[in-house]
Amino acid sequence: MIGVEITSRGRLLGIDHGNKRIGLAICDANWTAARPLEILVRKDRTTDFARINSILTKQHIAAIVIGLPELPEQNPDHPVTDQSHTVRRWASRLAAAVSLPVYLWDERYSTFEAEELAAETGRRGNGPLDDYAAAVILQSFIDEHPAGTPNPAPIK
Repeated sequence: MIGVEITSRGRLLGIDHGNKRIGLAICDANWTAARPLEILVRKDRTTDFARINSILTKQHIAAIVIGLPELPEQNPDHPVTDQSHTVRRWASRLAAAVSLPVYLWDERYSTFEAEELAAETGRRGNGPLDDYAAAVILQSFIDEHPAGTPNPAPIK
């Protein structure tokens, strides 16, 4: 797949999609560092997309990065999972509901790395780490796309 060069940067919203929760993270406009933002408890698609759209506006987001389990292009030895199909379908629907580019990005190891990040930052308790997982996914995307390098093609 041929990448597309982004000539101007802007804040990104990282999403860790789950069946019960949606983890959200953001980064600065220069794509330096991602940080956890919040966790949305899933309601229904209409409500969830409205809440995400509100965050896009409030946070001045330029594009969205959604974690995708087991990208077949990057790991042909592993089959696409049911969760991968679910995330792809959800991401396509979100892309149709927003006016921004939406990227899919490999999320393997994000849960493990989120646990490490939470421990490093002193997050207490055994609560959900979806927002930290979203930050890990977003930081991975940022790290792979320094200024001047092409991004993957958005899904819309």
